[in-house]
Amino acid sequence: MSKYRFPFRLGSTSYVYEDDILPNVRRLARVVDDVELVLFEVDEYCNLPDPATVDELKRLAAAHGMTYTVHLPLDLRLAASDAQTQHPSIEKALKVIHVTRPLTPWAYVLHLDGDEPLAAGTATAWARWRDESVRALEQLVPAAGDPSLLCAENLERYPPDHIFPVLERLPVSLCLDVGHLWVQHRDPLPYLRTWLSRTRVVHLHGVAERDHKSLLHAPPRSLRGVLDELYRRRYEGVVTLEVFNQHDFFSSREVLRQWMGSVRPRK
Repeated sequence: MSKYRFPFRLGSTSYVYEDDILPNVRRLARVVDDVELVLFEVDEYCNLPDPATVDELKRLAAAHGMTYTVHLPLDLRLAASDAQTQHPSIEKALKVIHVTRPLTPWAYVLHLDGDEPLAAGTATAWARWRDESVRALEQLVPAAGDPSLLCAENLERYPPDHIFPVLERLPVSLCLDVGHLWVQHRDPLPYLRTWLSRTRVVHLHGVAERDHKSLLHAPPRSLRGVLDELYRRRYEGVVTLEVFNQHDFFSSREVLRQWMGSVRPRK
């Protein structure tokens, strides 16, 4: 049960406040059950936590009864074809998992990007992408320790149905990003009903010109349907409000509180 008595565990990102990860976690620990650590490791900037920061994050989690999800860097190309040698993106992902594993994360969220845009890919390209995705995930499983901790996220850049054959080949989990489905004008309910048992993390965010906005900008009937389905199915995973400022986070949390106030108690 969430700290705010939501049926699921409420999550935020590590960038609700204009500050680094640790100050964000200190301020959010009393109001969320999970913080998604949004990590970057690029040439210009790296925010991977050092050992002292990891120790403090671990202490805060224990003190406040919270967990972390780790979002692997967005610039990774985990599904890139590199049959002969380990791709640099795999090496970078393994490094992030190694650094954060002392936090015993609830999940590692990852994007299965490849060598080429696939929005209108051929059947052959999609088959190759699935094979490369499976290969990449198989290399990450030993580091994660449990394949179910690896959560492949559906992206707005390609149809979500292509990710499900990957899940059928490996016992990894799904990060169902409802906001990305709204961007694509898709109804999230069929995906929830089919895949909730494999969904370790749900991402919620509204769409206003672009996504990752307050739930004030979510389609009300569809949002209600999603929340009611999570309630009906007694979903106990993490529901992350994947937004990146105070207004969007706290207004989204208020939307959830108003919904919860309208739900009839379960018998």
